[in-house]
Amino acid sequence: MHTKQTVNEGLKRAYLITIPAADLTARIDAEIKKVAPQVRMPGFRPGKVPANLVKKMHGEALHGQVVNDTIRESVEKLLRDEGLRPAMQPEVGLNPDYAQGKDAEITVSLEVLPAIETPSIDGLKLEKLVVPVTEAQVDEALANIARQNKSYKDAPKTRKAAEGDQLIIDFVGKIDGVEFEGGKAEDAALVLGSGTFIPGFEDSLKGVKAGQEKTITVTFPENYQAKHLAGKQATFDVTVKAVKVETETTVDEEFAKSLGLDSLEKLREIMKAQLEQQTAGLTRTQMKRALLDQLAAGHSFEVPGTMVEAEFRQIWAQLQQEAAREDDPAAALKQIEDEKDEYRAIAERRVRLGLLLSEIGQANGVEVTQQEMTMLVQQAAMQYRAEDRERFVQYIQSDPMAAAQLRAPLYEDKVVDFLFEKAEVTEREVTMDELQAAIEADATVDAAAAKKAPAKKKAPAKKKAEAKAEVAPSAEAPAEDKPAAKKSPAKKASPKKVEASEEKPAAKKAPAKKATAKK
Repeated sequence: MHTKQTVNEGLKRAYLITIPAADLTARIDAEIKKVAPQVRMPGFRPGKVPANLVKKMHGEALHGQVVNDTIRESVEKLLRDEGLRPAMQPEVGLNPDYAQGKDAEITVSLEVLPAIETPSIDGLKLEKLVVPVTEAQVDEALANIARQNKSYKDAPKTRKAAEGDQLIIDFVGKIDGVEFEGGKAEDAALVLGSGTFIPGFEDSLKGVKAGQEKTITVTFPENYQAKHLAGKQATFDVTVKAVKVETETTVDEEFAKSLGLDSLEKLREIMKAQLEQQTAGLTRTQMKRALLDQLAAGHSFEVPGTMVEAEFRQIWAQLQQEAAREDDPAAALKQIEDEKDEYRAIAERRVRLGLLLSEIGQANGVEVTQQEMTMLVQQAAMQYRAEDRERFVQYIQSDPMAAAQLRAPLYEDKVVDFLFEKAEVTEREVTMDELQAAIEADATVDAAAAKKAPAKKKAPAKKKAEAKAEVAPSAEAPAEDKPAAKKSPAKKASPKKVEASEEKPAAKKAPAKKATAKK
C-alpha cells in the first residue's frame, strides 16, 4: 500500500492510497483457499473442488468483498498512522476505471478537528438568578388547572344554547342524501364557540334546546383533510340530548380528589415542586449562557466547515418548520432567508463551543457511562414503531458517528455541570420577569458575538435559533438507513375541522393519519 497526501490546507486533508493489483490478487486467492473446503460441486468430493473452479464460481463476489475490506482497512490505517481526528465521516472513493487485475486507487477527503489548547477553568465566576416560588404563584397555577378542567351541569330545559354552553348530541351526516363514513356519532360533547367542528356547524346549533331535533347544512372546507369530502355540501341530522352550562370549579379537597390525589395539601405540594422545577430550568439556562459567553470570549480558532454545515442544517430545518406554522408562511420564510448568514454564524459559534466543552470534558475525565448510553439509545428507539426499534439500536451500535450524535447533548450537559461545580457561584433573588429578561439579553449577546466577522452584516439578534446553545454536532445517518416512522391508527371522518399537518424532520416523521375532521 502506498499513501500520498494531496491536500493539506487549514483543517482540510486529502490522500491518495494505491493498493497494488498483486496485493488484491493475493488476498482474493487467500479467500478462495479459505472457502474452498466448504464448496460443494457435483463430481467432486467435499473439499476437493479445484481452486480455479471455486474462483470461477465465487471469484466475482469474493473480489468485491476483498476490495471493500481493503478500502476500510486502508482508511483505518491511514487515520491511525497519520494521527488524524476526523471532524466528520471521511469521504472515500475508488477510481471509477478500476477493474480486477488493476491497481486500486482510493481517494480519502476529510476535515480534522483543530488542535485546541485546553481551556483554563480557573477563575470562572457565575451569578445564579433564583426565583422563589410564592404561595400566590401556586394559587394562580391551581386556578389555571381548574379552568382547564371545566365541569358542566344540566341547564333548565327551557334554556337556549349559547356560546360557551356544552351540548350532548347525536348526529348523522349525509351527502346527496347518502350517509358517509365517519359522519355519525352518538353522545358527542360539543362546546359552542370552541371551533372544534367545521365552520357553520356550531353556529347553526346556537339557540337550540334539549330534546330538539334539527337538520343543518354545512360545506366542508376546500382544504379538508378527507379529500373525498373537501368542498362538498353536507347535511347533518342532529338530536340535542342535553344543554349544559359551565359550573365554577372550586379548588378544594374534592377537586384534589377528582385529580386522583389524597388532599388539597398534596396537590399544592406537587404544584409547588413543578413550579420550582420550571424556574430551576430557566435558572440553569441563564447560567449556562453566561458560562458559554465566558468560554467563547477567550477562544477563537478555525472550526471544521463540515461540522458547521451539519449544525446549520439542523437550525435551518427547525426555522423552516416554525415559519411554516406562521400566519403568513411565505413572509416568514423570506425573513429567515434574509437572515441566513446570521444563523450560519450562530451554527459556527455552537460548533466552536462544543469543541471547547469536549476538550474540557476529556481533560477532566468527564464521560457518559455505558449505562447512560444504553438508556439514551432505548429512549431514542421508542420514537419508532416496535418492529423498527431493534433495527435502530443496531444502527446506533454499528455507526460511531450516529452514536456520537446521540451522546453529544448529554455529554455537554455533564461538562456544564462539572464547570458549575468548579465556578464561584453567587446567588441573587429575582422575579420571573427579571430572569426571563436576563435570558433574552444573553441570547442577544450570544447572537451578536456570533456575528462578529468582517464578511457578515450586522442585524438584530435571533433568539429562537440560539435558544439551546447546545453544540457538538456529528454526522446524521442517511435517511434511507433509518427505521420508518411509526404510524398512528387511522381515524374516521366527522364534522370536526382540520388544519394542515406539520412537516417533521425525516428522522421523526409525523404519525400518518387518514381522513378526519378533527383538529
